[in-house]
Amino acid sequence: MSSNLTIGFIGYGNMAQAIAQGLVDAGVVRGHQMVACAAHYDKLEKNAARLGVRPLHNPVEVAVAADVVIVAIKPYQIESVVKPLTRELAKPDKFVVSIAAGWDLAKYQELFGGEGAGDTDEAGEATAGEAPDIHIQCTIPNTPMAVGKGVLVTEAANTLTREQTAAFEELFAPISLIERVDTAHMNIAMCIAGCAPAFTDMYIEALGDAGVKYGLQRAAAYRLAAKMVEGVGALYMATGTHPGAMKDAVCSPGGTTIRGVAQLEKDGFRGTVINAVDAIEQ
Repeated sequence: MSSNLTIGFIGYGNMAQAIAQGLVDAGVVRGHQMVACAAHYDKLEKNAARLGVRPLHNPVEVAVAADVVIVAIKPYQIESVVKPLTRELAKPDKFVVSIAAGWDLAKYQELFGGEGAGDTDEAGEATAGEAPDIHIQCTIPNTPMAVGKGVLVTEAANTLTREQTAAFEELFAPISLIERVDTAHMNIAMCIAGCAPAFTDMYIEALGDAGVKYGLQRAAAYRLAAKMVEGVGALYMATGTHPGAMKDAVCSPGGTTIRGVAQLEKDGFRGTVINAVDAIEQ
């Protein structure tokens, strides 16, 4: 990554800090290459100091200072905070990465007054008369990016040039799986990658409770459960084996695991997970 590249965060809450932490720990950028603003400057100063991020007082300062502007505020704040930055964000040497749920390319184009869908030609350049002035990529990240194990759900439609796309991937690929999906499926992908970590935390906690019930120290039970979840995910990513087949490989005939699986099925485990996703999607 270029030593001259500056990453700017408009909003520096938990998700922005997770991204910043991941980028620094992975050696993608150094702390001093990042700037950030937030509603409460005193709190921002403390949070930014942990990584050497430079705190700024407002979004205008961030937009001016940064080459890559990460929009990390609440979705309802975007119109009032980001729209006034249109002229600065439209400069050709900048691009925007949005991590706000519910905001896709078309919605930003409407906000900025752009026309068309931002088509690009074979060289990755914006086609004349159709693309908006602002180069933007909409995404939904998750918190494991802080430890380089994240997922970045990424809208296939975007207005980045080929060079900007390469810079985007150089930034985020070291700390996340960049999964490109069409606009219509951004929300369900967000549910699985962005919301389900909370479900998985509950699963780890429940396994920890079960371990404690039978005498394990809680810290040991949590470590076992967490490493197991990490390992199962890694095994799938490495082999592509169907999860059902992976489950079957652990279930010996008449064994202990199949009894537990049978109880989960009896208690509606699969249906409960799907119902949780349904509750988010509705």
